[in-house]
Parts: sequence; C-alpha cells; structure tokens
Amino acid sequence: MAKVPGGAGYPGLGEATRVWARVAALSFGGPAGQIAVMHRILVEEKRWLGDDRFLHALNFCMLLPGPEAQQLATYIGWLMHGVRGALVAGLLFIAPGVLAIMALSWIYAAFGDVGLVEGLFFGLKAAVLAIVVQAVVRVGKKALKNRAMKAIAAASFAAIYLFDAPFPVIVLGAAIIGWIGARAGVAGFGGGGGHGAVGSVHIDDAATLLGVEDPGQQAPARSVAQRAGLFALGLWLLPVAALVILAPDSVFADIATFFSKLAVLTFGGAYAVLAWVAQEAVGTYGWLQPGEMLDGLGMAETTPGPLIMVLQFVGFMGAFREAGWDQPLLAATMGGLLATWVTFAPCFAWIFLGAPWMERLRENTALSAALRAVTAAVVGVILNLAIWFGVHVVWSEVAVWQAGPVSIDLPRLATIDWAAATLTVIALLAVFKLRLGMVTVLGGAVLAGIGLYMAGLIG
Repeated sequence: MAKVPGGAGYPGLGEATRVWARVAALSFGGPAGQIAVMHRILVEEKRWLGDDRFLHALNFCMLLPGPEAQQLATYIGWLMHGVRGALVAGLLFIAPGVLAIMALSWIYAAFGDVGLVEGLFFGLKAAVLAIVVQAVVRVGKKALKNRAMKAIAAASFAAIYLFDAPFPVIVLGAAIIGWIGARAGVAGFGGGGGHGAVGSVHIDDAATLLGVEDPGQQAPARSVAQRAGLFALGLWLLPVAALVILAPDSVFADIATFFSKLAVLTFGGAYAVLAWVAQEAVGTYGWLQPGEMLDGLGMAETTPGPLIMVLQFVGFMGAFREAGWDQPLLAATMGGLLATWVTFAPCFAWIFLGAPWMERLRENTALSAALRAVTAAVVGVILNLAIWFGVHVVWSEVAVWQAGPVSIDLPRLATIDWAAATLTVIALLAVFKLRLGMVTVLGGAVLAGIGLYMAGLIG
C-alpha cells in the first residue's frame, strides 16, 4: 500500500536531495547508463516508484526534445515534491557534469596536453561500454514483456542499424503502432497491469503526487507547474533575444541561437543530434577541429551528467577562439555556460508544461500503449548504440559496408586495439559475472587507463 506524503516512509525533500546528489555523482555512461542508475536507486533500492511508473515517466521524456535522462530526473522530482523537487533533481543531475567539463575544458585550452586525461578516458570507455550493455539488458527486461514489444524493439534496431533511419521517425512509428494496436485490441498492446511497485513505499497513487496528500489540492499544484514552465521559457528566450539584438555578429549570439535550435529539435537525446553538432561546429562555424570534437565527446562520455554536456565544451572552444577578448579563457567560460544555459533551461520548461497533462492522461489505454511501444523501440536504438560504441572502442579503423539502402559500420579486424579489447572484456566480467558496483568498475578502469598511459602502452 502506498504511503501518502508526510506519512511514515515517504521521502522528504531533504532525503530526496541527498539521493539525487548520489544519482548525479554516479551518472556516467550516457543516457542508458544514467537511466539504469536511476532505476537501480529509485526503484530497486529506495522503492519510491514501481517499474511501470518509472517506465511511464521514461516514455514521456523520450518524446521530448533534449536529454531524456536529465528530464526523467526532473519529472520524477516533480512527481515527488512538485516544482521544488523538479528543480533539485534536474539541477543536481547536471551540476557534476558542468563542473567536470568546465575543468577539463580549461586544461584542454590552457595547456593542450591531455595525455594523462586521454589515458583516463581510455580506461573509462571500456567501463562505460560495459555499463551501457548492462543498461540494455536491464531496460530490455522491464520493457520487452511480450512478443509485440520484442518485435517493435527488433524492428527499431534493424531500422537504425541497417538503414540509418532517423530517430524521430522510429519514435513516431512506434507510437503509431502502439496506439493502433491498443485501439484495435491486439494482444500485447493492452494494459501493463497497473502501476504497481516493488515495495511498500512508492509514488503511484493519485494521492501521492506532487507532495499533496489531498487529491483535490493537486489542481493548484499543476497550475504552479504551468507557471513555472512559462517562467523557464522566459529565462531561456529573453537572454537569447538580448544577445541577438545587442550583439548580433558576436560568437555569443551564434552560440545562443544555434544551441537554442538544438534544444527544440534534439528528439531522442544527445546521440540523435551529435552528428549535426559536429557538422555545424566544425564545418560551418569553425569552432573546433574534427579531432577536438571527438575529444569533447570523450569528456562528456566519461564524466557524470548528460552526454549532451559536450555542448558546453563546444561553446567553450567557440568563444575561446572567436570572441576576440583579451582574456580568452574568461570568454570561453562565458561561452560554455551560455551553451549550457540555452540547452537545459528549455528542458525544465518542457517538463513543467507537459508533465501535468501526462499525469491526466496516464490511464489512457491507447496512449499508454503508444508510450510503451516507444520504450520498446528505444531499447533497439540503445542496442545499436552499444554495438556502435563497442566497434569504435575496440577497433581503431572502421569501414562502411553498403549494399543498396543497407549501410553497416564494420571494423577492420586487423586494427583491433588489444588493450581496449582486454579492458572491455574485464569490465564486462566485472559487471555481469562479479556484479561489482559501478563506482568500483569505473575506479578500476581509471587506474587501468592511467597505468597503461604511464607505461607508454597507449597515447
């Protein structure tokens, strides 16, 4: 039986803040790994949500532009403690990444010698790959409960792996299939058995939403969320408008407008938009060289926080080179923070404006089926990303094999990096066989990568 807010066992905002800080500190491995961390802590360990409710929240966030893991944290924070909870969860989730990427960006720009950092990245990539594979398995077990969901996941994987189908098209197609399947009464698209939890303390019933014990008081709470969403829109758009009007030819105006476009169009999270970012930042604006874009991606992949934090590095380097200030590192810092601001301010707006509507529609059978189908499709997409990541970690050269509309990245077998392959196997054994914790695996990978660099075996 669910506990009501203020009752025994219900987490207060102080306790939730400590848990969100822990989630943020462990949020390595891109969205798949971060979602796995939240599931393990919030569902399996704390038992604050049930599996179905967690997946419903994930389904909603998958449909929004922006980093789904950060928005998932923000949404769950809103469910538990309203706007204050959303701000605590969402801001804490990105804080470690902001600090880590900024520190690494300063080192990168000021010294240009990141050999030791590259060694750290080398080891961490193996651990991150293992964590992503673990996330695919865990999320797949939760989402693929019948043949219909498994078929959608398989079709999604084939579409993106073989035909390079755009992620938004996959999401839209899965949602349509789920909606039609539920409306037609097709087996496998019906209800998910309610929003049950795995323990006695969970955020499932209407009376436990938004920190409000009386369901009749939830309408004002939803109104507060709507006002917060409009305020977040203002915090995002007003600085952008000011820069465009007052300094239209500056790199800061370019950063503000370009990353604002991404905030609206980045459906599917960071992976769906990184190619566009690289193309524009390297080719159109000339803010970075191709190798530097990969370095920034490596920073984001192996530091806590959303993978989209690579945009902070891009904004940092763009302002460092193009601002024309006497103190380029100060300009770079402003550029990096600006990129972060216009990336994440819209995320809070989407959650505050959309979450109350999603809660009202949560029991809509057809909509729930559409969202479950989206989650199943995302499992296939994450599997594709795990394979892509593995190929590029273990082999140094990859060729594209193409036959008609089919296009596959295949490694050149002779270019295998035996050090990377060995570390990857060890990390997979540590995660799946030894069941070591994430901190232990990541820490061991760091030491291994630094040791290989110091020994002159890599770099």
